[in-house]
Amino acid sequence: MNKSSKIYVAGHRGLVGCAIVKALSEKGYANIVSRTHSELDLLNQAAVNDFFAKEKPEYVFLAAAHVGGIGANSTYPADFIYRNMVIGFNVVEAARVNGVKKLMNLGSTCIYPKMAEQPIKEESLLTGALEPTNDAYALAKISVIKLCTAYNKQHGTNFLSVMPTNLYGLGDNYELQGSHVFPAMIRKFHEAKASGEDVVYLWGDGSPLREFLFAGDLADAVVYLMENKNATDLRTPTGDFVNVGTGSECTIKELAATVRDVVYADAPNRTCRMEWDSSKPNGTPRKLCDVTRLTALGWKAKTDLREGVKIAYADFLHGDVRK
Repeated sequence: MNKSSKIYVAGHRGLVGCAIVKALSEKGYANIVSRTHSELDLLNQAAVNDFFAKEKPEYVFLAAAHVGGIGANSTYPADFIYRNMVIGFNVVEAARVNGVKKLMNLGSTCIYPKMAEQPIKEESLLTGALEPTNDAYALAKISVIKLCTAYNKQHGTNFLSVMPTNLYGLGDNYELQGSHVFPAMIRKFHEAKASGEDVVYLWGDGSPLREFLFAGDLADAVVYLMENKNATDLRTPTGDFVNVGTGSECTIKELAATVRDVVYADAPNRTCRMEWDSSKPNGTPRKLCDVTRLTALGWKAKTDLREGVKIAYADFLHGDVRK
């Protein structure tokens, strides 16, 4: 890419898309194209085709997705598989037809089997059963990865995919009914502090191990890959993609303790205990990325978890996200 290249960021208002736009702008890319959902419905194939034919973007970041936590995935599996598959297929096909030079498809490490060997290597894809609580979302994401790889093979496209681990960051979704574990914890502990409650109720038993990546770091990674690498550099036996993560993990209990410490940092005389509801699902027992290939490609994460929690909580307080 050069600084005047026309770049389309699909999903620019989301956690990932917003971070990508920010990273591109800070690096001097000035020709960034975006559309809100009301301006362009990515579920509408004709509208997507018309947009690509008119705008002719040279580079595409596919960060648009229908996302949510365990509760949302379990309750609305049809929405998750249909919307994510259609969005991905519409954008990738339009990119192919209109000669996009390079496309970056944002996936998720939920594509891997529930009991995959840890840390999870890219070659683990489709070697076992998926986690039932989010298999609909995972199947949609797997399908888009495979589509990109198939287009590269059949049509000579240069479509890359990345599998980021659990994300958090600026502009996250803090709605308790649809958010992921990280922003949900921030909101719960903040509301407990504000109301004077001394207990926060959390899902599961806190034992699952998770890896968390700051969205700004992910944006830095995908811009780096778009600038410096091609689909062939990411190729594995199962697709043209690479994991993006920190390579470190913590239990959900440890995450909760860190979030509580940050939220209560300005209230040293206050306490808040955690109550775990083991009747709620834990999800996958452990999910840690093997980032060996990404490191070899020349990129490493920069933001440690505690610092990231501080940034995220400050953003929560600054934004109108508590409503």
